[in-house]
Parts: sequence; structure tokens; C-alpha cells
Amino acid sequence: MAIRIRKGALLTVPLDPAAGAPLFHQLYDGLRRGILDGTLAPGVRLPATRGLARELSVSRNTVLNAYEQLLAEGYLEGKIGSGTFVHRTLPEEMTQVRPTSERARPIPAKRRALSRRGELLARSSSAVPWRSGTPRPFRPGIPGLDDFPFDIWMRLVARHNRRPLSQLLSYDHPAGYAPLRRAIAAHLGPARAVHCDPEQVLITTGSQQGLDLIVRILLDPGDAAWVEDPGYPGVRAAFQGAGARLVAAPVDECGVDVAAASARCPDARLVYVTPSHQYPLGVTLSLCRRLALLDWASRANAWVVEDDYDSEFRYAGRPLAALQGLDHDGRVLYLGTFSKALFPSLRLGYLVVPPDLVGAFVAARAVVDRQASTLTQAVVADFLNEGHFLRHIRRMRTLYSERQETLLRAARRELGGLLEACPCETGLHLMAWIKGSREDKDASAAAAKAGIDAPALSSYCIHKPKRGGLLLGYAGYDVRQIRDSVRRLALALR
Repeated sequence: MAIRIRKGALLTVPLDPAAGAPLFHQLYDGLRRGILDGTLAPGVRLPATRGLARELSVSRNTVLNAYEQLLAEGYLEGKIGSGTFVHRTLPEEMTQVRPTSERARPIPAKRRALSRRGELLARSSSAVPWRSGTPRPFRPGIPGLDDFPFDIWMRLVARHNRRPLSQLLSYDHPAGYAPLRRAIAAHLGPARAVHCDPEQVLITTGSQQGLDLIVRILLDPGDAAWVEDPGYPGVRAAFQGAGARLVAAPVDECGVDVAAASARCPDARLVYVTPSHQYPLGVTLSLCRRLALLDWASRANAWVVEDDYDSEFRYAGRPLAALQGLDHDGRVLYLGTFSKALFPSLRLGYLVVPPDLVGAFVAARAVVDRQASTLTQAVVADFLNEGHFLRHIRRMRTLYSERQETLLRAARRELGGLLEACPCETGLHLMAWIKGSREDKDASAAAAKAGIDAPALSSYCIHKPKRGGLLLGYAGYDVRQIRDSVRRLALALR
């Protein structure tokens, strides 16, 4: 015989008309909790919908909807109008009453074991800088968003969004939108002396994904990889996440020291370099060392990853030719991004791979996340093909050169005895060397308290640098911001 629930027992279900959730969902949640914690035992008959609606001062539809959802999910059985009951065969562990503290206790860590790769990624990801929100001076890597041609950009966006072709709304080739791949290949030849066909270009969601594809395809756990020291932390994180063995390749005024790195580890599987504008020191890899690096890679049967992240912005003469253009043995993988030339949230980069690796990289690209947004790729393709990209680059070179000069003048005036800011012919940031014995991490922390983002050079290093310094990004900040921020930085450091 059915057990009838005591009239009024369901009035303990809290209903709040002012809450964000609909009343039927609040009633559903309350009944469901009562079933799971044992307040409503298996076989208990629930009140008729009309009676319960009167008791709770809600519409009958509110009660009907809650009952129907619980019936559909198997918490209740029977039929509305003929008697509705808590399901008699709910699993015992679902309805077993336990103390609240026991229910809230987290699952022991040993039952949440990650894979070995998952552990490596979890540990290494902390090294990747991922600050969000409005950038504060002098955060590096931020382009001049205040002078971006958004009117032209939005016109191109509207062109594709107003009446998009069916191709742009469906799945596309994992390597990327063909017109964009052709536009990138056409741009890289004359602008960067990169030798490639459009088929060698893969569109990625930023350069970090390009790095991820490279380590997935070319590195096995335990393989040795050269990384610049100092160098970009995101690269070290990607390599460590793949289980690679990092070898610090020292950097001096001529770029990465190939002889020193080769002496430390002659049989590395891969090397990562930023030859046109070393990050973070800003030096350029000399021609002699470029040739030595390619010769070593050929003899060691190793791969070279060239990250050309911001070389479009060279303020003295033409941009330097890419290392990939000197490669005659198919050893260089060329990595580029639109984050610095356009804006970071675009999340588009590209990877130029040797012809014999195209098939493997396209297959991996399909597995990782299928493709980047085709509509966004179409807008960028038009931006390149219609000449807006080159005009924007030329305009920003002039603006960034002026902003760097403003920073240098302000630093000489305000930071004498504290920092020595050095001019740089390329890029969006410069190095400011610490004067005296102060630790650069202490200086960076003092700057942060004053609202200034000036990362310490030592945070980019594997081995302690001979001299501490701060990275000062200037491209994303106007003249007034730069002058005011230099004054605040001086006060913080004093």
C-alpha cells in the first residue's frame, strides 16, 4: 500500500519569486534534494498537483512542470492524476543519508590521478604569462590598439557577416582558409624572404598552438630541446609539457650561442630561436651564427623552430630576412602571429612547415581543434589582399618609433641612477638594466605596487642572469601614459 506523505511536509521547499531561477525549477530542485537525502523515501506518494499548488501559493503549471521533469529523469514514477510516487527502485547509494560533512568531503587525490602528460602540463602551465584585463604600462607584447583601423576592419567584418557564403558557415580544411593561406604565402616572400607555397602554410589559433603542434609531432618524452636563455616562458612550458629535456642555450649580443649549446648537448632533437628580435633581450642573431645553426641542425638531424613574432616592426632599414629563407635542407619551421601586428584577441597565427611534414601537421591540426574560425580568417585575408595590412604596418612603425623615443627620453630624465634603458631597432619593448645591486624581481614587485607592469629579466631565465633588468613595453601606450608611468616607476624604485 502506498505510503502517503504528511500534508504540509513539502512546504519546507523554499520558493522565492524574486530569485533568478523559475519557480518550477526551484520546486524541482527542492524535491530532488529531498529524494536524494532521504527526506522523501522510496515509495512515498506526493500530493496532487492542485493541492500542492494551493499549499505553496503557486500556479498548478509550476507544480506540473516540476513533477514532469522529475518523472522524466526517473526520480518519480506513476502518472500525474493517478498518483505520483518517489521511485521505489532508486539505487541505494543515491538515497543513503550521510552527514553533510561527509557529502561535502572532496574525493581523495589518489582517485583523481592525472596522466603523466597531464601532470607535466599542469606543472608547466604556470610559466605561461596570461594576464587579462586592460593592460597596464609597461606590459610587453601589447600593440597600439588605440590606432588600429577599426572602421576598415568592421567594414570587412560586415561584408562577410551580412550575407556569408555557405563555405564560411561550414567546416573548412584543417590547414585553414585557402585565400588566407595564399595571402600569407604571398606576403612572406617579399616581406620576410620566406620560401613557401600556400600548401605549406597552416593557420593556427595563435603561436602557442603552433608550438603545441610542433611538440606533439616532433618531440618524444625525454628528447633534448635547446631553448634560449633568457627566453619566452611559454616555449619552455610547451616543451616541458611534452616531457622534453630542456637545454639552456645562452644568448649574448650576437644571439643564441650555437657553439656553447652544441657543447652542452650536441644531439638535441629540436631548437627554438627568435633570430630577428630575440625575446626578451632584443638582439639579432648574426649571419655567422645563423649559418652555424643551420649547419648543426643538418648534421644533427634536428629541427629549428623560428618564432618571428614581431619582426615587421623594424625602425632602421628594412626588416631582416628570416632564417627560413637560408634553409636549404628543410629543417626550419617558421612560426608567425597576427597578435602583435593586429590585436591579441584575434587568436590567429600561422605555421610554415617543410613540404614533407605538411601531411602530418594537417592531420594533427584536425585532431587538436579542427580549425580556426573561417569567418575571421576571411576578414584577415581581405585585410591582407586589399593592402590594409601593409599600410597599417607602415603607420605603426612610425608611431612605435616615436613612442620608444618618448620612453627613452623620459627614462633618461626620471630614472637616472636607477635604470639604464637601451634603444632597440625592432619590436614593441626594450630592456632597462638595473643600476646597482638591487634584484630585478624586487624592482618588478615595487613597480607592480605602483600600477606598473615591468617584468623582471630573471623571470625569463633558466640560469641567473649576469645583470638584472626590467622589460618595458611601449607600443600600446600613448605619450601621456608613457611619461606619467615613467614618473610613477621612478617613485616606486626610489
